[in-house]
Amino acid sequence: MPAISPYLFFPGNCEEAIEFYKKALNAEVVSLQRFGDASMPVSDDYKQKIMHAELKTEHFNLMFSDGAPHKEITKGDNVHLNLSFDSETELRLTWGKLAAGGNIHMDLQDTFWGAIFGQLEDQFGIRWMFNYQKPGN
Repeated sequence: MPAISPYLFFPGNCEEAIEFYKKALNAEVVSLQRFGDASMPVSDDYKQKIMHAELKTEHFNLMFSDGAPHKEITKGDNVHLNLSFDSETELRLTWGKLAAGGNIHMDLQDTFWGAIFGQLEDQFGIRWMFNYQKPGN
């Protein structure tokens, strides 16, 4: 069974949100990557924005991002469920089931962080992110 984590997107104020939830939930920042740290082109004004961050609490993890620079973030529509898989086979089987009747936003593909990743919205409007970290990455 894949691990599931809520993934929260913010319209440019992700760093402020991270600090808020860190204090409110007594959480620890376990990873933080800015868009300028990644090997993808972004404008200078977006390089310090949060591409990916993760907070860990005693009972669950939360993931955060300012979102892609070309995508508008809308309150109430800014939560995705991230599935982290231990096998590519399980990822692809689950992808096929959740994609049925839904819309693929980003087809499964190899990423610069060494994973197979994709995004879809299921037939009920729930947004899912799929991630399988390849061995050795």
